[in-house]
Amino acid sequence: MQAIDSWLKENGITEVECLVADFTGIARGKIMPASKFMKERGIRLPESVALQSVTGDYVEDELYDQLVDPSEIDMRLHPDEAAMYLVPWALEPTAQIIHDTYDKQGQPTELCPRNLLKKVMALYDAKGWVPVVAPELEFYLTKPSDDPDLPLEPPVGRSGRQESGRQSFSIDATNEYDPLFEDVYDYCEAMDLDVDTLIHEEGTAQMEINFLHGSPVNLADQVFLFKRVVREAALKHNVRATFMAKPVEDQPGSSMHVHQSLLDSKTGKNIFSNEDGSMSELFLSYIAGLQKYIPYTMPLFAPNVNSYRRFLPDTSAPVNVEWGEDNRTVALRVPDSDAEARRIENRLAGADANPYLALAGTLLCGYMGIEEGLKPSKPVSGSAYHLRDRAVPVNLEHALEKMEGCEAMKARLGEKFISAYVAVKRAEYENFKRVISSWEREYLLLSV
Repeated sequence: MQAIDSWLKENGITEVECLVADFTGIARGKIMPASKFMKERGIRLPESVALQSVTGDYVEDELYDQLVDPSEIDMRLHPDEAAMYLVPWALEPTAQIIHDTYDKQGQPTELCPRNLLKKVMALYDAKGWVPVVAPELEFYLTKPSDDPDLPLEPPVGRSGRQESGRQSFSIDATNEYDPLFEDVYDYCEAMDLDVDTLIHEEGTAQMEINFLHGSPVNLADQVFLFKRVVREAALKHNVRATFMAKPVEDQPGSSMHVHQSLLDSKTGKNIFSNEDGSMSELFLSYIAGLQKYIPYTMPLFAPNVNSYRRFLPDTSAPVNVEWGEDNRTVALRVPDSDAEARRIENRLAGADANPYLALAGTLLCGYMGIEEGLKPSKPVSGSAYHLRDRAVPVNLEHALEKMEGCEAMKARLGEKFISAYVAVKRAEYENFKRVISSWEREYLLLSV
């Protein structure tokens, strides 16, 4: 707390946002004066926060009482001095500090996504390995709309016109929103977020931001906060930013590609490569672990009903867990690089995924492949869209069933976490099924 107190005073902070990420990735917590924050030396939140769905609902009562204490006890939240950031859009000097959650006995709570990622990181630490990741996050800019039944439209740019058609890698199309992105970069600089390249993606008003490679926990924190940055900058310019996996019909979905490699903690060398520069057996086993276990962890990469609308052939999104070198049609791409930079890119995760859970999932799958000494399938050359031997689940319901039935994942992630996560996502799915879509009204109303 002494280091935190010094940082708050150095930056003249008068208000503190105490944050945790729930299953969805929504920032939950409390806002308080900095003086009160230092006096309390940590805050508390109801344990039930962990079981809240994206709609604000909770799991059914019987299951609720099995997963959390029915007396609705508090979790203890401890601020992480390595996760302190300014809030550059705030009206007064404000800090946002990410917290870790603990129970009364001082043990990390099982239902905290950040704790889950740290649990996976501990497996690597015990082996003397250091995971390195670099996320690439896509999102759409849209016009404001207060009617959820209406399709989203691209916003008006500096030219006074809406973007039409696809503008992959277009500099001029990106510059249409230059004032907005100037604020994004200013906010990121003020917060020390390691954002790198900005590009215009394939979709209309679809963008991508790349992060510099680094520690998984730190990068998950940054992705979590970057979503807040983009939304706030967009609001300032009367634009909306969405990280939905498939927000616009007939347009590509938005992903969160994750590049990942492993270093030896003593030598700093990339252990995905042999001394002669070839792929190591460990690297191949890592790929095989992703192939074997991703189908059982899909809800961590594709957590919402909408997530599965991305996975269509010939839409720049994978439909299976094939792998290949310099091949963007597979889920697991090995980018063309030298031996020191050898890595695997998981292209399955959607932009809507909770970054802590997506990183925990991909790192755990790879770890289990190494632990079991698995061998991958043959790499794919050419298009992989027609291959179905290693297909991913096609909808949330199927994905939840596979996750719930995987004993290996229960052993690693914890049976309580699996039960709670599946229960929350099922509650969201049941809520979704109550809604009658415009497609049903248009094509079934007078035809069936």
